[in-house]
Amino acid sequence: MKLKEKIFFPLTLICYLLSGELLAQKISVLDAVNFHPVSEATITFDRIGIQFYTDVYGEFEWSDSIVFNELYISHWNYKTLKLSRQQLVESGNKVYIHPNSFDLNEVIVSANKVETRKSDLPMQTLAIEKSQIEFSNPATMADLMLATGEISVQKSQQGGGSPVLRGFEANKVLLVVDGVRMNNAIYRGGHLQNIITMDPSIIEKTEVIFGPSSVIYGSDALGGVIHFYTKNPKLSEMDSKKTFGDAMIKYANANDEKTAQVGFNIGCKNFASYTAASYSDFGDLRQGAVRNPFYGDWGKRLFYAERINGRDTILGNGVGTLQKQTAYKQYNFLQKFLWKPSDRSEHLINLQYSTSSDIPRYDRLTEVNAQGVLRSAEWYYGPQDRLLGSYLYSYKPMNRWFDRLNTNIAYQQIEESRHNRNFKNNFLNHRTEKLDIISANIDFFKQRNNHSFQYGIEANYNKVNSEAFKENILADTLGTLDTRYPDGGSDMTTAAVYVSHQWKSGEHFILHDGLRYNYTALNASFVSKEFFSFPFNESKQQNGSLTGCLGAVIKLPKGLHLTANLSTGFRSPNVDDLAKVFEPLAGTIVVPNTGLEPEYVYNAELSIQKTFLEKSELSITGFYTWYENVITRQKAQFNGQDSIDYEGTLSQVYSYQNASKAFLYGLNAKLKLNFDEHWSLSSTLSYTYARIKTDTTDYPLDHIPPIFGKTTLQWKMKRWNSECSVLYNGWKRLEDYNLLGEDNQIYASAQGSPAWWTLNFRSSYQVNKNFQVQLALENVFDTYYRVFASGISAPGRNIIATLRYRLDH
Repeated sequence: MKLKEKIFFPLTLICYLLSGELLAQKISVLDAVNFHPVSEATITFDRIGIQFYTDVYGEFEWSDSIVFNELYISHWNYKTLKLSRQQLVESGNKVYIHPNSFDLNEVIVSANKVETRKSDLPMQTLAIEKSQIEFSNPATMADLMLATGEISVQKSQQGGGSPVLRGFEANKVLLVVDGVRMNNAIYRGGHLQNIITMDPSIIEKTEVIFGPSSVIYGSDALGGVIHFYTKNPKLSEMDSKKTFGDAMIKYANANDEKTAQVGFNIGCKNFASYTAASYSDFGDLRQGAVRNPFYGDWGKRLFYAERINGRDTILGNGVGTLQKQTAYKQYNFLQKFLWKPSDRSEHLINLQYSTSSDIPRYDRLTEVNAQGVLRSAEWYYGPQDRLLGSYLYSYKPMNRWFDRLNTNIAYQQIEESRHNRNFKNNFLNHRTEKLDIISANIDFFKQRNNHSFQYGIEANYNKVNSEAFKENILADTLGTLDTRYPDGGSDMTTAAVYVSHQWKSGEHFILHDGLRYNYTALNASFVSKEFFSFPFNESKQQNGSLTGCLGAVIKLPKGLHLTANLSTGFRSPNVDDLAKVFEPLAGTIVVPNTGLEPEYVYNAELSIQKTFLEKSELSITGFYTWYENVITRQKAQFNGQDSIDYEGTLSQVYSYQNASKAFLYGLNAKLKLNFDEHWSLSSTLSYTYARIKTDTTDYPLDHIPPIFGKTTLQWKMKRWNSECSVLYNGWKRLEDYNLLGEDNQIYASAQGSPAWWTLNFRSSYQVNKNFQVQLALENVFDTYYRVFASGISAPGRNIIATLRYRLDH
């Protein structure tokens, strides 16, 4: 380039940026498949060599006086596009770029609470982007987890779903939304259905961290973390106001699902608001009709109870494929306000509300007594209410102690209830739990040369109130009833400090390390002795836990990538572990054990990844976890008796106890093949083995799924996105069941949980910039199957039709 040109072009650009008076053109960068704006795309003018980025609307304004031959547009999730000036003019300044099937530069936030490239992390992760969520089009977030092929999900009813990460489930998997812990003092150790309070239509991204993550997240992250990020308001980078809206309607025939969603964003230069609401109406779920004849009527709903003319009556249900009493409704609302007074500070108000209709507990409604008569006439959860309000403050002072500060203060109000009545019994039992939760996190981030430091403090307070009464449905009178949790109330307080560090030695080696100290205090008060003569009036517990991690990433030539990670995790007993009274199955009763201690895990993980043919990869991750002080349900005594009368039934007494030690090991393998820019193949397979150590023969640990995975063939081109997938599970034989725990052998076949696979098709077509049509056919062969430990059978052949609308101004 001549000296004159070297001086002229930068001066032209500077004048444009400073004055804003030169003739400007706007470039819009859009996803070639769904026409969504691509934010943070890098735009490079060849002769200037300076990079610019598209705003949240996928737009960038540039001066028409800038002279260039070629324009480069790149993004970590998309293939780089090169355009000549003439091609840009012919496109009308609208540029469509094609998504990558995978990218090692993908950014993960959850692992360190700050943006980190996936290739720089020593642990196994999974990121599910908004486009993937929309294309998968799940009924609930539980269904999305199962559809990944990397997470097993247990269900007790249609309105539920309990994810399993590396053999850990329920309160041993940490759920987080927008940096706020969802796990609370009454998250139970059995099968947890709270994930349905997250609405897929408002999720921007979901990240999964596999393995212990206690250094960053504290208690409960034994199997891993599932972090949901809801959609944020989008500012306008210009003086003019920017608005956009989106809407969706959906119908699925397997459960007569009718879902509608609407969202709206108003963006000014320093202030933005995003509002979204959704409604889902799920009818009774139809299971697959094509069955293995060797399993007889296993899983069929041949009869059910209904109250007719004031009497409980057994009604027939035809061939039994329609799972009567599974219908429910779901309502979700999101409101966010973003204020950005300067480039260094940001304020975000986050309001979320989720509720439902009554949700029938299907597995309990199918249980029969020794005479083959239904045990329950009614068993349902009341509306599951979750209210979240949080304030997030971000500040970037660039001082000596930290480059960035995040403060997140949140309040949650939770209400859930259980209602049950035995068949031909006039008393309907009502038990309600209400929680008030206050939490605060302060996280500091500092970059110094090749070192990244992160440190912070966290505090969390849970207040639990438990109420109960019984209702005579004939006489319309009320009576007393034992509460699920201590009737005098209970509370749980946690406080923690942590520090984490990352050191990059050149481009080929990265070291991670960290420490966390966590303090937990729990108080529970037992007032009434009417139902249980507890030998104590209160239960108090204090625990301190120190955890750490050490990991390394080695990037070798020829696309070889090695990672190793050592980490510890813990879970302090909560109110549910320590002080709950409940009936897990007919004829069993669980009573409190005030001597419980925290659970600990020690995990080693090794991963090897190879990129080949410049566009494909193979990765294998293996792990071994040593598990101490395992909290499991064991036989016990209450006041010297091993059986007591509970609601008219002589019941064996159990309690949660620290059952010495256990071990788990397993692997996850992934293959991704990109044949060209349109065709790709991906496959994943996961296996876990676990045993509780005993003096004689090791005994199976509960919650361990059989081998499972997914294989997908995908085709993408402009406007179109289509895939054919096979989802599969192996056998879970009875000898591998934990018969004392939560494996739900009573809902399995006589041989255990049979292997199964389903064939599925789905496709989307972008009609124009505003409308998209989606069609899916799941479980093509109408196969009957039931996911391991589930008390409800999976959907049969399911046709799903969706219409999406987007409007930009």
